[in-house]
Amino acid sequence: MILHKSVPHYPWTQPALARLPGVQPLQGRDFLRRDEVYGAQMALRDQLIAQKTAAVHALLPQAQDAASELFDLICGVLADDLGYRIGQDQALRPDGVTVPLDKTNPLLTLGRLVQEDLCILQHNGAEHCLTGAILCFPASWTLREKLGHPMGRIHLPVDSYTPEMAQRVQRMLDKVRPDQGLWRMNYLTYADPDLHHPRPEKAPRDTSAAVEKPYLRCERQCLIRLPKSDAVVFTIHSYVMRLADLPVDARTSLPQH
Repeated sequence: MILHKSVPHYPWTQPALARLPGVQPLQGRDFLRRDEVYGAQMALRDQLIAQKTAAVHALLPQAQDAASELFDLICGVLADDLGYRIGQDQALRPDGVTVPLDKTNPLLTLGRLVQEDLCILQHNGAEHCLTGAILCFPASWTLREKLGHPMGRIHLPVDSYTPEMAQRVQRMLDKVRPDQGLWRMNYLTYADPDLHHPRPEKAPRDTSAAVEKPYLRCERQCLIRLPKSDAVVFTIHSYVMRLADLPVDARTSLPQH
């Protein structure tokens, strides 16, 4: 069980974040963060990448250049982070683990360096499609079912993703600039704290009010554009904490899901 004691924002308490899609301008390179559970999350990521590779990683041929560009970008960001030592062929993580820098497997390598999951979105002429990802911590979805599909199809099971919302999201993706990313936070309550929480689209959902959901799961999601490939990268930093650890005002105002 890997739990946070707090999250950076309680989005339901902040109107700018609570309104869908709730995006805010990203400050500089703040699409990567390292927090107090870095070591525990990275150990789990190492395990998932080694044991469930096909479930947590996919890269379509058209996304190879974008993945290589993302590899260079993130290695450059980490080189300026005093917690990392980035060499020519390997990197030393802040938790003391050495990771080979294999650019022939860019997303698998990056998945062992940062806490964020990384999804590559590329325009197909009408919508952005998911063309590659390292997704160790899915929150009730599976990479296999979403890979290659446009955003509208990806969000088909999500009630709040209306046609109007789909248009707003597509306009947002079209307008992301290389020099100005975006970020948002979402939240859900969960019955269990598992970070690796895949759920097939057709799996039955228990909506009974009797199901106890004592955990809060938040995702800090960022959108950045890669200038060379023009792909948009969707980053996901996952937080899980006990509802009991929420500040009193945040806990009492939390909408029930």
